[in-house]
Amino acid sequence: MKSLAIPEINFLGKSKYAIILSVAIVAISIFSLVTQGLKFGIDFTGGTLIEVGYQNPVNLDDVRDRLSKENFNGANVQYFGSTNEILIRLEPQGASSAKISSNIIRLLGDNIDIRRVEFVGPKVGEELTNDGGLAMLYALIGILIYVAFRFEYRFALGSISALIHDVIITLGIFSLLQIEFDLTVLAAILAVIGYSLNDTIVVFDRIRENFLATRHTDPKKIINGALNQTLSRTIMTSVTTLLVLLALFILGGEIINSFALALLIGVVIGTYSSIYVASSMILVLGITKEDMIPSEKEKKEIDSRP
Repeated sequence: MKSLAIPEINFLGKSKYAIILSVAIVAISIFSLVTQGLKFGIDFTGGTLIEVGYQNPVNLDDVRDRLSKENFNGANVQYFGSTNEILIRLEPQGASSAKISSNIIRLLGDNIDIRRVEFVGPKVGEELTNDGGLAMLYALIGILIYVAFRFEYRFALGSISALIHDVIITLGIFSLLQIEFDLTVLAAILAVIGYSLNDTIVVFDRIRENFLATRHTDPKKIINGALNQTLSRTIMTSVTTLLVLLALFILGGEIINSFALALLIGVVIGTYSSIYVASSMILVLGITKEDMIPSEKEKKEIDSRP
């Protein structure tokens, strides 16, 4: 059985266009995050979320009018899966979730089904916001230390630049489209960081092997060769992951819709960044074959290992 021929795509020859594209998308994402921010869910803002089921299709304007007349100002009402189901988001009301849900039943009628009531206090929401931001920051710092020890500092900077690139663009798309950002989306972004790092490390491993195994000294050719050698693995991993995520996004329902969307965006951006952003960064930083050769002390340490 013949092995598949390794392609000879000049990835780094197109890196200039990729960098311009990345800078443009990151700039748009940052601008959107600064100007309109993220649409935080009640996990972060605090408030009450109520899922209501009807026997027949319901008019959202009627529900909004009833809530407004009872001073539930700022209530967000939308369909949830079908026209027979609605989701009501209320700002902090200063009352218990049981009292709020009983008031909703009184307002909307007895023939409704209260399927879910979630209540988050404003203080808890603020703590979750701070903890979520710190979790992302700690993950990036830990990755920076890990890659710096495993490879070389240029590789660490390349991987972190790719991860920051992925996170900013994913957040930027959520900001631009004003898709609700809750704890499930935060979990998805942390998963994206792990996925993108795994993809980048596979490429970096091959780059390091090629630097040590070849007599060529042109870093651009060596990196291009490594990217082509790992391309089939990258495509297979990305496609199979995307198929699962598409199934979750289409069939998983409203509850995990945002979670699946964040992962879909992250996998596509992460695959792109491991090829162009991370690899281009180590080339810009001036990686050479000499940087890959271990020192005499490191050689003795490696030889003494069991």
